[in-house]
Amino acid sequence: MDLLDAVVIEPTAPHTASVIWLHGLGASGHDFEPVIPWLRRPDVRFVLPHAPERPVTLNGGWVMPAWYDIRHLKEGPEREDAEHIADATERIRDLVAAEVARGIPADRIALVGFSQGAAMALHTGIRHPDRLAGIAVLSGYLLLEPTIPAEATAANAQTPLLFCHGTRDGVVRVQRGQKAHALMTDSGRPTEWHDWPMSHEVVPDEIEVIRQWLERVIPARGSAPTP
Repeated sequence: MDLLDAVVIEPTAPHTASVIWLHGLGASGHDFEPVIPWLRRPDVRFVLPHAPERPVTLNGGWVMPAWYDIRHLKEGPEREDAEHIADATERIRDLVAAEVARGIPADRIALVGFSQGAAMALHTGIRHPDRLAGIAVLSGYLLLEPTIPAEATAANAQTPLLFCHGTRDGVVRVQRGQKAHALMTDSGRPTEWHDWPMSHEVVPDEIEVIRQWLERVIPARGSAPTP
């Protein structure tokens, strides 16, 4: 298995759960490294992978870390590169499999992502063959929406979904996040929505929401999950 390079923050207590956190376009796994101490989970192994470098059409063809190419901003099936999305999905699945190989069951592994990484977390998570602990979509949106009915798995039909977004986001407009949340809610999935008067960023109040959500979806061993 050829795993993506990643920033890995090892647990300081016995390893009982893992979080795979996907960065946004043009960033790296280091982007959210400073956030991890605020989550206060010594039993969790945090894996923050670096996306492959690719030319991004929307950004003038510049090569940068990107989970997939974005061709334009118009709605439609050709906006994002479907082959890149499929490749990124397999790479994320490999990261999950690597944590399972360490002895962590899939239902103790959460996917978290920001922006393009959030879109990949949602896309990959609802299609994963084994039940995951939860999927957090931070300033994210839907990818390849028409394929969801055929590709979403029963295993993750009831996996908790956390959506967080900025009402002043000028990069990924809040309406795109709301659309993703509404579609997931309407399909009967357990969802949670939070927004703040922020731009395309993560703020301390949001980090606290993520911390509490992680406590619920991957409770410390000996604690019962909170509905």
